[in-house]
Amino acid sequence: MTSKLDWAQATAAVDAAQKVLIVTHVGPDGDAIGSLLGLGNALRERGKLVTCAVDDGVPSFVEFLPGAETVVNELNSGSWDLMISVDSSDEERTGNVGAYGRAHSTQVINLDHHATNTFFGDIYLVMPEAVSATEVIYRWLVHMQQPLTLEIAMPLLTGLVTDTLGFRTSAVTADTLRIAMELMAVGASLPDITARTLDSKPYRMIELWKHALPSVALHGQVIAATISQDNLRQAGLDDVTDGGLVSFLNTVNEARVAVVFKELADGRVEISMRSKPGYDVAQVAFSVGGGGHRQAAGATIDGPLEAARQRILGLLQPVVAAGVVQ
Repeated sequence: MTSKLDWAQATAAVDAAQKVLIVTHVGPDGDAIGSLLGLGNALRERGKLVTCAVDDGVPSFVEFLPGAETVVNELNSGSWDLMISVDSSDEERTGNVGAYGRAHSTQVINLDHHATNTFFGDIYLVMPEAVSATEVIYRWLVHMQQPLTLEIAMPLLTGLVTDTLGFRTSAVTADTLRIAMELMAVGASLPDITARTLDSKPYRMIELWKHALPSVALHGQVIAATISQDNLRQAGLDDVTDGGLVSFLNTVNEARVAVVFKELADGRVEISMRSKPGYDVAQVAFSVGGGGHRQAAGATIDGPLEAARQRILGLLQPVVAAGVVQ
């Protein structure tokens, strides 16, 4: 998929708007919240009345970002001149706040970096070669001639760091590092952001791993684990992410692909996949209604847990059998 970048049209829409709603995907990660806050803080500096919303609220590990306290987790009133969806490949991923926003906004900008983007909305800033949605926002702010401040730079650098796993994915280029340097130049701390987002976990997450690790098994070159509702209860957690377990499994030498199956309270199963460079898990996610990137993708599918596990493992075997795909 090629980029579709309506820089001038998107900028004109922002300039014409007074009230702007920004939403991102459910189960937000560092790039989702970094995009939400980086753009939100920038547009506030441009004099806009900005509402930032995401169904699940701001995860604790990124609550340190400036503006995090302004994010709401539901919308039941209001209307906007412009809605901007960030880091979401399709409408469903924007959840309830996205559905409400689309019904109560005059225009919708679709800003994303997923190759599986469905091109919903009216104006597109879709750049699949970008390493993060915050990279797309950085480039848009340059086009707008919007000066960078610490309040903008911290969230944008957070998106770069988290979506590249600390600048270690195959999509990272010299230009990625140049953008990081620009953000650091206005005060965003790379060591602090890395420590807070990649190298920090609550003890309960380790408890969850303790209960999930006995399920780990190697299926050829695919390593898999399951997290059941019982595991979540044993760890004293509500429905949360896997805390980076899938990335940890992806470090196993014998594996080319890692996958974690998490049972949701409604019986559906959340799939998180990671791969070594050259192995494309996005194609599997897209085939079951999900999305993502070549090396990091996911989906939510119908259960029960074991049936979902067998289905996805079957789809992943051709990915590793095909060998390295450039």
